[in-house]
Amino acid sequence: MTFARIQDAAQRLAGIARRTPVMTSRTLNDACNCEVFLKCENFQRMGAFKFRGAYNALSRLDETQKRCGVITYSSGNHAQAVALSGKLLRIPTTIVMPKDAPKVKLQATRAYGAEVVLYDRAEDSREHLAQTIQQERGLALIPPFDHPNIIAGQGTAAMELFEEAAPLDALLVPCGGGGLLGGSAISARWLAPECRVYGVEPEAGNDGKRSFESGVLQRIASPDTIADGARTQSLGQLTFALIRAHVQGMLTVSDDELIQAMRFLWERLKLVVEPTGALGLAALWHGRLSLPGKRVGVILSGGNVDLETACGLFSKVTAP
Repeated sequence: MTFARIQDAAQRLAGIARRTPVMTSRTLNDACNCEVFLKCENFQRMGAFKFRGAYNALSRLDETQKRCGVITYSSGNHAQAVALSGKLLRIPTTIVMPKDAPKVKLQATRAYGAEVVLYDRAEDSREHLAQTIQQERGLALIPPFDHPNIIAGQGTAAMELFEEAAPLDALLVPCGGGGLLGGSAISARWLAPECRVYGVEPEAGNDGKRSFESGVLQRIASPDTIADGARTQSLGQLTFALIRAHVQGMLTVSDDELIQAMRFLWERLKLVVEPTGALGLAALWHGRLSLPGKRVGVILSGGNVDLETACGLFSKVTAP
């Protein structure tokens, strides 16, 4: 993985992916005692940063692979990203999704024209199921994070943030499988070498933090957290190596802290952000880092959330 790959992905995505806005808030700056720059990937096509990596990966397939189609596995955002990219590129898509995936993500994936294969998280392995279907049908497998073209595409989000808001002293990035974090860290190394990069996970899904601190790739049971985009059981081999080499630390936040950060974004900034998308801001808001007077970038990774679910979550916490 090199920054040249990210630059090449940016050229491929030009005019296809949205250059999402960077937003600021005096209220947020005062609350966090620093200058905060929010990269709003909730405004990306299909509602999340995942479109960047999926389109970059699918567009690079050869013509034989495009005709045969692709398969992937995802709890929702990568599923939608692959489905939409396949629709735009006229590539058949098959998506393995958990039965308890958020309805809004499941419905959108089907609406983009993908074939959805459901599985039970407690009983089945999504990777094994996807590999079985791949072999039976001769499909190309597009994994959700551990793939160089996926990582390169995801890294374009941070690249845009640095181009618009640099210099930054720190960057907080949500982390599930580590594709966004790995790509962001590479962009930071080339565009802002003094910027410290931190990944943020839910407390129940802290496999990345454990792996980072131990130096050994850790695997956990499927985590019970409202951050459905971060319910991965482990980082990938490639993303783990990138994180170990280019990231300064891994942080965690509780589900209640996530809800409070979401509520602030919805109520005060009018930004619809899903739980996983609010991981970085939750860490900053609740003091996981002390960055007085610093310029801090935060990637809001997505905004795909069931409204009924969100209302139920907000009823559990008081306004921040």
